[in-house]
Amino acid sequence: MANASIIAQKEQLVNELAEKLQKAQSVVMFDYRGLTVAEVTELRAQMRKAGNEYVIVKNSMVERACDKIGIDESVKALLKGPSAFAIGYDDAVSPAKILKDTVKKLKKCEIKGGIVNGKVSDAAAIDALAELPPREVLIARMLGSMMSPISGLAIVLDQIAKKNGGESTEAAAE
Repeated sequence: MANASIIAQKEQLVNELAEKLQKAQSVVMFDYRGLTVAEVTELRAQMRKAGNEYVIVKNSMVERACDKIGIDESVKALLKGPSAFAIGYDDAVSPAKILKDTVKKLKKCEIKGGIVNGKVSDAAAIDALAELPPREVLIARMLGSMMSPISGLAIVLDQIAKKNGGESTEAAAE
């Protein structure tokens, strides 16, 4: 009887993990060996503050969840040794950036790889992801580049109006 309840609990865990993996923009797999309890607590706090989730789960459970939702078999190569998983739901870059900063600061542990938008990525790809600017900066840059032609057009139209002896748009606005 107890064996059946353990199997049911494991099945529920796999289902929950599969749901999290599907919702996630990125999942970074991390070898946490060498971290103290205080360092892991600080890492969890940073993850939570950034809207990410940091979990430690058996590799076999993650492997089953990946199989369930059809993630590439190559993920199994990353699931060796102790693994922690940083899950980013709203921002794909944030978990990678936090973990990379942690590795750099503590000079122990390592990023194994991860899953970004359903695709398995190696440690180098996760490292490259961590180098991207935050989402807000990317959005600001995109909006700035979209506004640049519009403001250029406004300046040109104003200059044409001044040249033709007409009232400038600035004077007209007042």
